[in-house]
Amino acid sequence: MEQEGRSLNDMHMALSRACHAQTNYLRPRMARLGLCPGQPKLLAYLTIHGTSNQHEMARYIEVDDAAVSRMLDLLRQAGFVRTTCGQDRRTKAKAAELTVTGHGALAAWDNVCDNEQEAMLAGLSGEERETLAALLGRAHANLAAANAQAQLRPPQKGGLR
Repeated sequence: MEQEGRSLNDMHMALSRACHAQTNYLRPRMARLGLCPGQPKLLAYLTIHGTSNQHEMARYIEVDDAAVSRMLDLLRQAGFVRTTCGQDRRTKAKAAELTVTGHGALAAWDNVCDNEQEAMLAGLSGEERETLAALLGRAHANLAAANAQAQLRPPQKGGLR
């Protein structure tokens, strides 16, 4: 029989603890820039992809359209993005583009992330850093595939999916 409570020391917990430590590092710095969780991802996405609609952004950062809509509203109010609504029923989703202020906020955020990455990866060689990035990419792909497969299965009666 496997030990009860083993999840306290498994891979899930190791990744969760690293994520919490990262969040604790980033959140106060994000707030000082006038940003909320999730918003820096949208700013970076818009820089790389240009004007985009909320559905494209939601799909990329793996949240629902409504969450992106709320983030865009706050980013617009702060002057970081300009938004427009679609013209017909099929394109009602908001489209967004970065403003000059948004580019400045993203540049400051990128500096925060550079510092965070150096703190997080201190003592790791270049090869170890590449290996860690590749392994995390594979872990993400594995979980994304498992999530997609779970969505294809019909719900079970009286139980969890």
